[in-house]
Amino acid sequence: MMAEKKKVTVLLFHDELCQVFNGLMTALSLLRSGAEVTVFFGSRGINVVHKEKIRELKCLPDQPEEIQKAVMAKMEELALPTPEDMLTMLEMEGALLLACPLNKDIFEFKDEDFIEGVGIADPDTFYTDVVMVSDFVLSF
Repeated sequence: MMAEKKKVTVLLFHDELCQVFNGLMTALSLLRSGAEVTVFFGSRGINVVHKEKIRELKCLPDQPEEIQKAVMAKMEELALPTPEDMLTMLEMEGALLLACPLNKDIFEFKDEDFIEGVGIADPDTFYTDVVMVSDFVLSF
């Protein structure tokens, strides 16, 4: 008998690039390890799945610019995937990507503002049907 897949929900509430990278890379690693993965983008994290705003994400915006640039250069040197690449991989490999409907309305985003493969979470069922049945819930 095959073990049932672990269900993991990754809650991404930040749009700071290092946090985004950690959340998406964790989700991708779990997916590739055999877990069923849902990634929820709420609060400022909703910017991560916006077609335009994803390009404006900054690493360590509270740090001096030279530190930001040094971290970005190191990430490029390591040839790390971009958030866009990781979202594409997640979607293509079967993760469920959901944006928060409340934050969608607050930030006045339209459905067409989201990158391909991103759905809108159903506020009536998200917590009962996704979060509460998860084996693990990780927040970034």
